[in-house]
Amino acid sequence: MPVVVERAIVKRLVGLPPGLLRRFAGPPRRSPEGYVLDTQVQALLRLMVMNGQSTVFDGDIAKARHRMDRDGALLDVRDRSLAVRDVTVQGAVGPRRARVYTPAGAGRNAPGLVFFHGGGFVLGSIESHDGVCRGLAAHSGVVVVSVDYRLAPEHPFPAPTDDATAATRWILENAASLGVDDQALAVGGDSAGGALAIAAARALRGSAKRPAFQLLLYPATDATRREASHKHFREGFMLTERSIDWIIGNYLPDPSTHTDPRASPLLADDLSGMPPGLVLTAGFDPLRDEGRKFAERLRAAGAAVEHVCSESSIHGFMNMAGVMDEPARLAALAADRLRRALSRGATASVA
Repeated sequence: MPVVVERAIVKRLVGLPPGLLRRFAGPPRRSPEGYVLDTQVQALLRLMVMNGQSTVFDGDIAKARHRMDRDGALLDVRDRSLAVRDVTVQGAVGPRRARVYTPAGAGRNAPGLVFFHGGGFVLGSIESHDGVCRGLAAHSGVVVVSVDYRLAPEHPFPAPTDDATAATRWILENAASLGVDDQALAVGGDSAGGALAIAAARALRGSAKRPAFQLLLYPATDATRREASHKHFREGFMLTERSIDWIIGNYLPDPSTHTDPRASPLLADDLSGMPPGLVLTAGFDPLRDEGRKFAERLRAAGAAVEHVCSESSIHGFMNMAGVMDEPARLAALAADRLRRALSRGATASVA
Protein backbone atom coordinates (compact mmCIF):
# COMPACT_ATOMS: atom_id res chain seq x y z
CA MET A 1 0.00 0.00 0.00
CA PRO A 2 1.41 3.45 -0.90
CA VAL A 3 2.63 5.58 2.01
CA VAL A 4 0.21 8.38 1.11
CA VAL A 5 -2.74 5.99 1.48
CA GLU A 6 -1.49 4.56 4.79
CA ARG A 7 -0.94 8.09 6.11
CA ALA A 8 -4.50 9.05 5.19
CA ILE A 9 -5.87 5.96 6.96
CA VAL A 10 -3.89 6.64 10.15
CA LYS A 11 -4.78 10.34 10.09
CA ARG A 12 -8.46 9.52 9.75
CA LEU A 13 -8.23 6.93 12.53
CA VAL A 14 -6.52 9.17 15.09
CA GLY A 15 -8.88 11.99 14.16
CA LEU A 16 -11.99 10.02 15.17
CA PRO A 17 -14.18 11.47 17.94
CA PRO A 18 -12.81 10.48 21.38
CA GLY A 19 -15.48 7.89 22.05
CA LEU A 20 -15.01 6.08 18.75
CA LEU A 21 -11.24 6.28 19.04
CA ARG A 22 -11.35 4.73 22.52
CA ARG A 23 -13.63 1.97 21.29
CA PHE A 24 -11.11 1.06 18.58
CA ALA A 25 -8.07 1.42 20.85
CA GLY A 26 -9.53 -0.68 23.67
CA PRO A 27 -9.53 -0.12 27.44
CA PRO A 28 -6.99 2.41 28.75
CA ARG A 29 -3.49 1.02 29.30
CA ARG A 30 -1.64 2.16 32.41
CA SER A 31 1.98 2.05 33.48
CA PRO A 32 2.99 0.82 36.96
CA GLU A 33 3.13 4.48 38.01
CA GLY A 34 -0.41 5.12 36.77
CA TYR A 35 0.43 6.92 33.53
CA VAL A 36 -2.31 6.50 30.92
CA LEU A 37 -1.22 5.70 27.37
CA ASP A 38 -2.32 8.30 24.82
CA THR A 39 -5.44 7.07 23.03
CA GLN A 40 -4.14 8.01 19.59
CA VAL A 41 -0.93 6.07 20.27
CA GLN A 42 -2.86 3.08 21.60
CA ALA A 43 -5.00 3.06 18.46
CA LEU A 44 -1.87 3.17 16.31
CA LEU A 45 -0.33 0.26 18.21
CA ARG A 46 -3.48 -1.80 17.71
CA LEU A 47 -3.46 -0.99 14.00
CA MET A 48 0.18 -2.09 13.77
CA VAL A 49 -0.61 -5.41 15.46
CA MET A 50 -3.51 -5.94 13.06
CA ASN A 51 -1.04 -5.39 10.18
CA GLY A 52 1.62 -7.67 11.70
CA GLN A 53 4.01 -4.79 12.53
CA SER A 54 4.26 -4.87 16.32
CA THR A 55 8.03 -4.28 16.25
CA VAL A 56 10.44 -2.61 13.83
CA PHE A 57 13.77 -4.12 14.90
CA ASP A 58 14.08 -7.75 13.90
CA GLY A 59 14.56 -10.14 11.03
CA ASP A 60 16.42 -9.47 7.80
CA ILE A 61 18.53 -6.33 8.13
CA ALA A 62 18.13 -5.15 4.54
CA LYS A 63 14.33 -5.48 4.77
CA ALA A 64 14.25 -3.81 8.18
CA ARG A 65 16.27 -0.87 6.86
CA HIS A 66 13.98 -0.48 3.88
CA ARG A 67 10.91 -0.65 6.13
CA MET A 68 12.24 1.99 8.52
CA ASP A 69 13.12 4.39 5.72
CA ARG A 70 9.65 3.91 4.30
CA ASP A 71 7.75 4.04 7.59
CA GLY A 72 9.72 7.04 8.83
CA ALA A 73 7.80 9.10 6.30
CA LEU A 74 4.41 7.68 7.27
CA LEU A 75 3.52 10.02 10.15
CA ASP A 76 6.23 12.68 9.98
CA VAL A 77 6.17 16.43 9.35
CA ARG A 78 5.77 17.42 5.69
CA ASP A 79 7.11 20.99 5.76
CA ARG A 80 8.35 22.05 2.31
CA SER A 81 9.23 25.67 3.12
CA LEU A 82 12.90 24.90 3.77
CA ALA A 83 15.91 25.07 1.50
CA VAL A 84 17.31 21.53 1.52
CA ARG A 85 20.64 20.38 0.07
CA ASP A 86 22.82 17.30 0.38
CA VAL A 87 26.48 17.80 1.25
CA THR A 88 29.49 15.76 2.35
CA VAL A 89 31.09 15.98 5.77
CA GLN A 90 34.09 14.17 7.19
CA GLY A 91 33.56 11.02 9.24
CA ALA A 92 36.16 9.06 11.17
CA VAL A 93 37.49 7.13 8.17
CA GLY A 94 36.19 9.08 5.20
CA PRO A 95 33.40 11.27 3.87
CA ARG A 96 29.82 10.86 5.08
CA ARG A 97 26.60 12.07 3.48
CA ALA A 98 24.72 14.86 5.24
CA ARG A 99 21.60 16.92 4.54
CA VAL A 100 21.28 20.61 5.42
CA TYR A 101 17.85 22.08 6.21
CA THR A 102 17.87 25.89 6.10
CA PRO A 103 14.72 27.71 7.29
CA ALA A 104 13.35 30.64 5.34
CA GLY A 105 14.89 33.86 6.62
CA ALA A 106 17.95 32.22 8.16
CA GLY A 107 21.01 34.42 7.82
CA ARG A 108 24.48 33.42 6.67
CA ASN A 109 25.63 32.84 10.24
CA ALA A 110 22.59 31.12 11.76
CA PRO A 111 22.35 28.87 14.83
CA GLY A 112 22.71 25.20 13.91
CA LEU A 113 22.01 21.66 15.05
CA VAL A 114 24.05 18.59 14.13
CA PHE A 115 21.48 15.77 14.18
CA PHE A 116 22.02 12.00 14.36
CA HIS A 117 19.11 9.72 13.47
CA GLY A 118 17.84 6.86 15.58
CA GLY A 119 17.45 3.24 14.53
CA GLY A 120 19.37 1.21 17.07
CA PHE A 121 22.75 1.86 15.39
CA VAL A 122 21.63 -0.69 12.78
CA LEU A 123 18.73 0.95 10.93
CA GLY A 124 17.73 4.49 10.03
CA SER A 125 19.14 7.10 7.70
CA ILE A 126 18.79 10.69 6.57
CA GLU A 127 15.65 9.55 4.76
CA SER A 128 13.95 7.92 7.76
CA HIS A 129 14.34 11.14 9.77
CA ASP A 130 13.82 13.68 7.00
CA GLY A 131 10.51 14.78 8.50
CA VAL A 132 11.91 15.05 12.02
CA CYS A 133 14.66 17.36 10.78
CA ARG A 134 12.25 19.38 8.66
CA GLY A 135 10.03 19.93 11.67
CA LEU A 136 12.88 20.94 13.97
CA ALA A 137 14.32 23.37 11.41
CA ALA A 138 11.00 24.93 10.43
CA HIS A 139 9.73 25.45 13.98
CA SER A 140 13.03 26.55 15.57
CA GLY A 141 14.51 28.67 12.79
CA VAL A 142 17.74 26.72 13.31
CA VAL A 143 19.74 25.20 10.45
CA VAL A 144 19.74 21.41 10.88
CA VAL A 145 22.60 19.28 9.53
CA SER A 146 21.52 15.62 9.51
CA VAL A 147 24.49 13.24 9.30
CA ASP A 148 24.56 9.64 8.09
CA TYR A 149 27.01 7.49 10.04
CA ARG A 150 28.26 3.95 9.59
CA LEU A 151 25.85 1.27 10.79
CA ALA A 152 26.24 -2.10 12.50
CA PRO A 153 26.64 -5.00 12.01
CA GLU A 154 28.91 -4.04 9.12
CA HIS A 155 30.46 -1.38 11.37
CA PRO A 156 29.82 -2.22 15.03
CA PHE A 157 30.80 -0.15 18.06
CA PRO A 158 32.67 2.18 18.19
CA ALA A 159 32.38 3.09 14.47
CA PRO A 160 29.11 5.09 14.81
CA THR A 161 30.42 7.07 17.82
CA ASP A 162 33.68 7.74 16.01
CA ASP A 163 31.78 9.05 12.98
CA ALA A 164 29.53 11.22 15.15
CA THR A 165 32.48 12.83 16.92
CA ALA A 166 34.48 13.33 13.73
CA ALA A 167 31.49 14.79 11.85
CA THR A 168 30.62 17.16 14.68
CA ARG A 169 34.22 18.35 14.89
CA TRP A 170 34.35 18.86 11.12
CA ILE A 171 31.08 20.81 11.09
CA LEU A 172 32.31 23.04 13.92
CA GLU A 173 35.51 23.73 12.01
CA ASN A 174 33.69 24.31 8.70
CA ALA A 175 30.52 25.94 10.01
CA ALA A 176 30.70 28.96 7.70
CA SER A 177 30.49 26.75 4.61
CA LEU A 178 27.18 25.39 5.92
CA GLY A 179 25.80 28.80 6.90
CA VAL A 180 25.94 28.17 10.65
CA ASP A 181 27.58 29.86 13.63
CA ASP A 182 30.21 27.69 15.29
CA GLN A 183 29.49 29.44 18.61
CA ALA A 184 25.77 28.56 18.46
CA LEU A 185 25.87 24.97 17.29
CA ALA A 186 23.96 22.24 19.12
CA VAL A 187 24.27 18.49 18.82
CA GLY A 188 21.31 16.14 19.13
CA GLY A 189 19.51 13.04 18.07
CA ASP A 190 16.81 10.54 18.95
CA SER A 191 17.32 7.15 20.63
CA ALA A 192 20.61 5.76 19.25
CA GLY A 193 21.24 9.19 17.74
CA GLY A 194 20.91 10.68 21.20
CA ALA A 195 23.68 8.39 22.42
CA LEU A 196 25.86 9.52 19.51
CA ALA A 197 25.18 13.17 20.28
CA ILE A 198 26.22 12.59 23.90
CA ALA A 199 29.40 10.84 22.79
CA ALA A 200 30.30 13.75 20.52
CA ALA A 201 29.55 16.37 23.19
CA ARG A 202 31.60 14.45 25.75
CA ALA A 203 34.56 13.96 23.40
CA LEU A 204 34.63 17.64 22.42
CA ARG A 205 33.87 19.24 25.79
CA GLY A 206 37.47 20.43 26.24
CA SER A 207 37.88 21.72 22.69
CA ALA A 208 38.00 25.38 21.70
CA LYS A 209 35.06 24.71 19.40
CA ARG A 210 32.41 22.52 21.00
CA PRO A 211 28.63 22.03 21.05
CA ALA A 212 26.68 24.75 22.87
CA PHE A 213 23.58 22.62 23.60
CA GLN A 214 22.36 19.01 23.64
CA LEU A 215 18.95 18.01 22.26
CA LEU A 216 18.45 14.45 23.51
CA LEU A 217 15.25 12.73 22.42
CA TYR A 218 14.59 9.51 24.39
CA PRO A 219 18.34 8.78 24.32
CA ALA A 220 19.91 5.35 24.79
CA THR A 221 22.31 5.80 27.70
CA ASP A 222 22.79 2.37 29.32
CA ALA A 223 23.36 -0.81 27.32
CA THR A 224 23.23 -2.94 30.48
CA ARG A 225 19.45 -2.39 30.68
CA ARG A 226 19.41 -2.34 34.47
CA GLU A 227 16.59 0.19 34.89
CA ALA A 228 13.04 -0.82 35.82
CA SER A 229 11.43 0.62 32.67
CA HIS A 230 13.10 -2.12 30.63
CA LYS A 231 11.10 -4.68 32.65
CA HIS A 232 7.83 -2.71 32.61
CA PHE A 233 7.67 -2.15 28.84
CA ARG A 234 9.35 -5.19 27.35
CA GLU A 235 6.36 -5.99 25.10
CA GLY A 236 3.57 -4.13 23.35
CA PHE A 237 5.08 -0.65 22.89
CA MET A 238 6.99 -1.00 19.61
CA LEU A 239 10.51 -1.01 21.09
CA THR A 240 10.32 -4.52 22.52
CA GLU A 241 12.80 -6.56 24.53
CA ARG A 242 13.34 -8.73 21.46
CA SER A 243 14.15 -5.59 19.46
CA ILE A 244 16.72 -4.43 21.98
CA ASP A 245 18.30 -7.90 22.09
CA TRP A 246 18.64 -7.70 18.31
CA ILE A 247 20.13 -4.20 18.44
CA ILE A 248 22.72 -5.05 21.08
CA GLY A 249 23.63 -8.30 19.33
CA ASN A 250 24.42 -6.37 16.16
CA TYR A 251 25.96 -3.22 17.64
CA LEU A 252 27.67 -4.50 20.80
CA PRO A 253 28.43 -8.19 20.18
CA ASP A 254 31.26 -8.10 22.75
CA PRO A 255 29.65 -7.92 26.24
CA SER A 256 32.73 -6.14 27.60
CA THR A 257 31.74 -3.06 25.58
CA HIS A 258 28.34 -2.69 27.26
CA THR A 259 29.80 -0.59 30.08
CA ASP A 260 32.07 1.53 27.88
CA PRO A 261 30.96 5.16 28.48
CA ARG A 262 30.75 5.75 24.72
CA ALA A 263 28.08 3.02 24.56
CA SER A 264 26.60 3.66 28.03
CA PRO A 265 27.18 7.34 28.90
CA LEU A 266 25.08 6.96 32.06
CA LEU A 267 27.95 4.85 33.42
CA ALA A 268 30.65 7.43 32.65
CA ASP A 269 32.77 8.41 35.66
CA ASP A 270 32.99 12.06 34.65
CA LEU A 271 30.29 14.19 32.98
CA SER A 272 31.72 17.56 33.96
CA GLY A 273 32.00 20.23 31.28
CA MET A 274 29.01 18.99 29.29
CA PRO A 275 26.82 21.60 27.57
CA PRO A 276 23.31 22.51 28.73
CA GLY A 277 20.45 20.65 27.16
CA LEU A 278 16.99 19.17 26.97
CA VAL A 279 16.24 15.50 27.62
CA LEU A 280 12.85 14.29 26.40
CA THR A 281 11.58 10.90 27.53
CA ALA A 282 8.37 8.91 27.11
CA GLY A 283 6.29 7.33 29.87
CA PHE A 284 5.85 3.98 28.08
CA ASP A 285 9.43 3.58 26.81
CA PRO A 286 11.99 0.98 27.96
CA LEU A 287 14.60 3.77 27.77
CA ARG A 288 12.59 6.11 30.01
CA ASP A 289 14.41 5.59 33.30
CA GLU A 290 17.92 5.67 31.89
CA GLY A 291 17.11 8.93 30.10
CA ARG A 292 15.81 10.50 33.31
CA LYS A 293 18.83 9.32 35.28
CA PHE A 294 21.18 10.69 32.65
CA ALA A 295 19.52 14.10 32.95
CA GLU A 296 19.97 13.89 36.72
CA ARG A 297 23.65 13.02 36.33
CA LEU A 298 24.20 15.93 33.94
CA ARG A 299 22.63 18.32 36.43
CA ALA A 300 24.74 16.87 39.25
CA ALA A 301 27.82 17.50 37.11
CA GLY A 302 26.89 21.16 36.71
CA ALA A 303 25.07 21.25 33.36
CA ALA A 304 21.83 23.23 33.09
CA VAL A 305 19.58 20.43 31.82
CA GLU A 306 15.81 20.30 31.55
CA HIS A 307 14.08 16.92 31.62
CA VAL A 308 10.55 16.55 30.26
CA CYS A 309 8.75 13.22 30.36
CA SER A 310 5.69 12.84 28.14
CA GLU A 311 3.91 10.40 30.42
CA SER A 312 1.45 9.20 27.77
CA SER A 313 3.95 8.60 24.93
CA ILE A 314 6.02 5.73 23.53
CA HIS A 315 9.50 5.50 22.07
CA GLY A 316 9.83 7.08 18.64
CA PHE A 317 7.20 9.79 19.08
CA MET A 318 9.18 12.40 17.09
CA ASN A 319 8.44 10.45 13.90
CA MET A 320 4.70 10.80 14.58
CA ALA A 321 4.57 14.61 14.89
CA GLY A 322 2.97 15.16 11.48
CA VAL A 323 -0.26 13.35 12.40
CA MET A 324 -0.66 12.95 16.18
CA ASP A 325 -1.35 15.59 18.81
CA GLU A 326 1.03 14.77 21.68
CA PRO A 327 4.04 14.12 19.40
CA ALA A 328 3.33 17.45 17.66
CA ARG A 329 3.33 19.21 21.05
CA LEU A 330 6.63 17.60 22.01
CA ALA A 331 8.24 18.42 18.67
CA ALA A 332 7.20 22.06 19.12
CA LEU A 333 8.61 22.04 22.67
CA ALA A 334 11.94 20.65 21.43
CA ALA A 335 12.13 23.27 18.69
CA ASP A 336 11.30 26.04 21.15
CA ARG A 337 14.01 25.02 23.62
CA LEU A 338 16.53 24.69 20.79
CA ARG A 339 15.71 28.15 19.46
CA ARG A 340 15.90 29.77 22.89
CA ALA A 341 19.17 28.11 23.87
CA LEU A 342 20.98 28.95 20.66
CA SER A 343 19.63 32.50 20.51
CA ARG A 344 21.14 33.10 23.94
CA GLY A 345 24.38 31.44 22.83
CA ALA A 346 24.59 33.52 19.67
CA THR A 347 23.95 36.74 21.61
CA ALA A 348 26.61 35.82 24.16
CA SER A 349 29.18 35.06 21.48
CA VAL A 350 28.62 38.43 19.78
CA ALA A 351 28.88 40.26 23.09
